[in-house]
Amino acid sequence: MKVEQYLYPEGIPEHTGRLDAGLVLVFGATARIKEPGLMQRIRSIYPNARILGCSTAGEIMGTRVYDDTLVITAVSFEATTLKGSLVRVSGIDESYDAGRMTALALNGEGLRHVFVLSEGLNINGTELVAGIKDHLTPGATITGGLSGDGDRFGETYAFLDDEPATNTVAAIGLFGALLKVGYGSFGGWDPFGPERLITRSKGNMLFELDGKSALALYKQYLGEHAAGLPATGLLFPLSLRVRDGSIPVVRTLLAVNEADQSMTFAGNMPEGAYARLMKANFERLIDGAVDAARTSSETLGTFNPELAILISCVGRKLILKQRVEEEVEGVSGILGAQAVYTGFYSYGEISPFSKGGKCELHNQTMTITALHEA
Repeated sequence: MKVEQYLYPEGIPEHTGRLDAGLVLVFGATARIKEPGLMQRIRSIYPNARILGCSTAGEIMGTRVYDDTLVITAVSFEATTLKGSLVRVSGIDESYDAGRMTALALNGEGLRHVFVLSEGLNINGTELVAGIKDHLTPGATITGGLSGDGDRFGETYAFLDDEPATNTVAAIGLFGALLKVGYGSFGGWDPFGPERLITRSKGNMLFELDGKSALALYKQYLGEHAAGLPATGLLFPLSLRVRDGSIPVVRTLLAVNEADQSMTFAGNMPEGAYARLMKANFERLIDGAVDAARTSSETLGTFNPELAILISCVGRKLILKQRVEEEVEGVSGILGAQAVYTGFYSYGEISPFSKGGKCELHNQTMTITALHEA
């Protein structure tokens, strides 16, 4: 595997790329992603590549975190082949079908891994992941993330080989016995306040906790921060426990509706589950990123990653602020200087927690996909 990177607008080469790349990953700010002629320019440099990307809430290249840029990462595989999938969705209720269609488009002998980039707002990430898992070739693993739009929550874009578009799920299937994939996902948030029973919800829309308005309770906890919803909700996600003994997942608030007192989250909030408010701890957030790196390294086994794709949540970025690069540096300290690092800040992360675990939608985590060709 060979990799080269560019940061735009600092510089995309005018000459043909040094690599005969099979895959180009493009992560960028919404305005940059939408620039006219961008796809044609990348295609002129890498004429034989599948071009996969999305809009972000911040871009990662090396151990640096950027805003209002494009990070372009070109990968030349030695023995790995690719298959692509592009699915349009017109509403949240199509999320499971979008996952199903993605899996069916990518299935095949030798499928090792699926990397998916999805619409970040008009999607139920839990149902999207379920649709992929339920129909994917047995043994194949899944990672990826939901696209972002800074802290604006206006519109998000994803694309594969075509102009960026909203309401899109784009994915690449990677095939080949020599490909080794590591993955891991950890958070680092601390719970506070009591656990509350979800007594009324619909999919990823939450209405009541303990028989009371969830939005009213949430605002009560947020105090002065409530005026900035939904953006300030990124600072106070909910921990979701579906059953006794299960590992809690974190859910990020995407929207509030004052008319019906609903709160829309990135993934399902099922009735009968328990929710608890979370708050940030700087050191534990950074330690969580390091834990994700350790897990991805353990999953990869004895191989050192050649490419590491980091997808972290926009909420972590808003909390860490000027310290945000510390979580990326922590990952690099574990995975090593030989790896090329790319990635973005997202509205949701897709990965198993660890080796052998089931793939889930996460929020407020650092999720890592580490690749090596043996």
